[in-house]
Amino acid sequence: MNLLKHPELLDRLASSYALGTLQGGARRRFETLAREHRTVRELALTWQSRMASLTELQPQVVPSAAVWIRIDNLVRAELQAKALQSLRPNGPGASAAADKLSVSRGAWDWLRSLPFWRGVAAAGALASVVAVTASLNLREQMGIELAQLQVRLRAAPQIDYVAVLADEKSAASMLVTFDVKNKRLSLQRLGSYQEPSDRSLQLWALPAQGAPKSLGVLMPGGLSQPAGGGNDLRDVPTLAISLEPKGGVPGSGGPTGPVLFKGALIQKTL
Repeated sequence: MNLLKHPELLDRLASSYALGTLQGGARRRFETLAREHRTVRELALTWQSRMASLTELQPQVVPSAAVWIRIDNLVRAELQAKALQSLRPNGPGASAAADKLSVSRGAWDWLRSLPFWRGVAAAGALASVVAVTASLNLREQMGIELAQLQVRLRAAPQIDYVAVLADEKSAASMLVTFDVKNKRLSLQRLGSYQEPSDRSLQLWALPAQGAPKSLGVLMPGGLSQPAGGGNDLRDVPTLAISLEPKGGVPGSGGPTGPVLFKGALIQKTL
């Protein structure tokens, strides 16, 4: 299968690679593909950047009481062992040290007893279970946040075409953007021009060959008609806006009023 012809599958593989769930031969094949194709490398780097930002959203995990109990037991045992070691007979004062050793012998025997180390082992096992549970919960939460992030990314507009329409004095007056994924054409006023109340602004596509085609009439809520699709703009070099009667004119006849703004349609690149 040529993955370059399946962008959705390639996007899922890149997200799995960045998350670390892509393993074995599949991961090696993806890395080989990334070395050979710039598009795959850029997609992998994009997902790695997104995954890195997720770490800022993770809450701090507080260790459970069992972990602190185990640490406290181990520290106490080490301190008591050092204290007993220092009480061994060695030169002057050995008699007094022997007395202290006899007093502490019970504690030493308890430290060497099987119940004590069973308790330490049980605390360690409990701490391991708690750590594994916390890790699983963290992975589950990260998976949920990743799914939410993917939903937001899919819903975000994908602006592939942009045009800045200017007047006869080359003053920028209108910004036109086209979202290919959602097939949405949007206009934003950049200048101070305001059409009369009994007239309307109409957007036109000016193909290299053939008659102009209406892309919609500018209304308070946006264009009265959405663009017909990506193919309507991919082969269009220029856009224009004309002043027309209220509600616009039929698209088949072309502009009937003066062309106020005009500009080249540019496809965005990475």
